[in-house]
Order: sequence, then C-alpha cells, then structure tokens
Amino acid sequence: MNVRRQHISGIAMAVTAALGLGTLTACSGASAAGNTDRFDVVASFYPMAFLAERIGGDHVHVTSLTQPGQEPHDLEISAKQTAQLQESDAVLYLKNLQPSVDDAVAQSEVKTKIDAASLTSLEKHGNEVGGHAAEHDDHENEELSGLDPHIWLDPVRYAQVAEGVGKAFEKADPDHAADYKANTAALVKKLDALNTEFRTGLADTRTKVFVTTHAAFGYLAERYGLTEEAINGLDPESEPSAARVKELEKMAKADGVTTVFYETLVSDKTAKTIASDAGLTTDVLDPIEGITDKSRGKDYFSVQQANLKALQKALGAK
Repeated sequence: MNVRRQHISGIAMAVTAALGLGTLTACSGASAAGNTDRFDVVASFYPMAFLAERIGGDHVHVTSLTQPGQEPHDLEISAKQTAQLQESDAVLYLKNLQPSVDDAVAQSEVKTKIDAASLTSLEKHGNEVGGHAAEHDDHENEELSGLDPHIWLDPVRYAQVAEGVGKAFEKADPDHAADYKANTAALVKKLDALNTEFRTGLADTRTKVFVTTHAAFGYLAERYGLTEEAINGLDPESEPSAARVKELEKMAKADGVTTVFYETLVSDKTAKTIASDAGLTTDVLDPIEGITDKSRGKDYFSVQQANLKALQKALGAK
C-alpha cells in the first residue's frame, strides 16, 4: 500500500523514544521488549498484539510498537525501539501496513519473524467493494493499487492468521506448545462464533450499502454480502475529490443510505460535512487499529460487536 503521510511530530517521536516499546495488559510486566523470563514478542500494532496475548497467555511478554491512540499507518519507530526489537524472541507484524516496521524487521536478526499477511489471502480493494463501479482519476487509482491490509476485520481471515501464529509460537517455544495449541483453538472458536453473529445479524437488511470515510472494511463487506463505499481510499487521511463527494451523495440517495461512518483515530470532519450536505447521520465504525478511551469496547471482540450493532442500525436490519 502506497501511503503518503506526514511523519509523527518530533515531540511525539521524543516521547515514543523515551517510553520505548509500549506495554500491553498483564502479560507485559516490563518496559523492555526482550530479556524477560517469558517468550518475548514484539507486535507491530493492536490486532497483532491481541493475537499474541490471546495465544501466548502467561507464557509470553508482549509489547507493541504502536502506542494506544496512535494511527498505525503513521508509525515511525525510534532507534531505541529498533534496538529493543533485536532483543525479542519473535516479531508479529503485517507487512505493507507500516513501512518503518517492515524495514526494521528486515534488518533485524530476530529468529522468529511472523508476517500475518502471509497467513491468509489478501485482495485489492479501493473506494468501493461490491456492486458499484466508481470512477476515479489516475492519482486515485495509483493510491488504491496495493493489496488491502485490513484482514483482521474479517473474523474468518483473522482466525486463519491466528492459526498460523499459533503454529509459529509452537515451533519457536516448544516447551509451551500444548498451551499455545489450546489457546489458539479457543480463540479460533470464538472468532467462528463472531463470524456467525455477523452472518446472521446482517442477513436480512433494508440496504446492503454503507458509506465510510476509510476503505478499511472491504473484507468485512465481501464476507457478509455488503457493499462498502469509501469517501477516501486505503489511506484514511487522504482528501476526496469534489466529484467523488458528489457521486457518493447521489449513490446514498439511490441506495437508501442513512449513515456516514467515521473512525475513532481520524478526524470526523469530512464525514460530518458530507453527511450534513446529503441529509445523513454519522456514526462510528471502528477499524480496530488501536483501543483507546473512545473505543466502543475494551478489546477486539467487544468493538466488533459494537460495529455489528452500528451496521445493523444503519442498514436497517430486520
């Protein structure tokens, strides 16, 4: 994915460097990534850290390169974080989502490198996924030419990644292989149940079209027979063209769309402007790139269930 962004500010970088790798939950009892008495795993951002913690349980010490509330696409890791990465037993990341992480992983000597993108299938998604053909200029087509990394929003693909991570943990830390296997099975079972909730909850709706500010929900849309129309592309902070805004307003009227969804880590200004112009409401559809106080839930599962409720309301579930 070609993401053109401004780097995080110098102040934020200084804070990040000072703090080092952010710790997560009770499994993260130390500030350094490596040299603990557990299996030390560095995760690139929340969806990867969540898998590592659920699968690793008490046997792992998980740290995240992306701080809570930080938009993961923006991440530029510090020299200190890069050094700490070298001390870890494993790194779990999603290639092509965070270029600075990809570079650091490639240059590191970490024995176990787990690329989540290699554990399931990826597809190309753009401003729309489903039955609507949108016209874009050459620049927009260039922006959207990469593979969509948002695999974790599809519970089925996320379960496939979980199974791959579990096997990697078993191989890298064989003393605890039985526990990793059991934890993976429990997580996959819960993801299967979530998939069933989405499938049944979205089976009968007044409309199948939803509008988002960020094209993060392509896999979810395909899984449940929906059409995502995105104001922006895969980059949540790109600005839509006037033609795209006009097209979306026309489409919303034709397809009975009631809601423009925005996300918690990016400004809702564009969503509210379009919604106001088109006489629509706004609501949150969370891409779960990080958990903050603004999140509608405390972990992946509770936020996904909140997403399901928001979609049911917007689509007119019967």
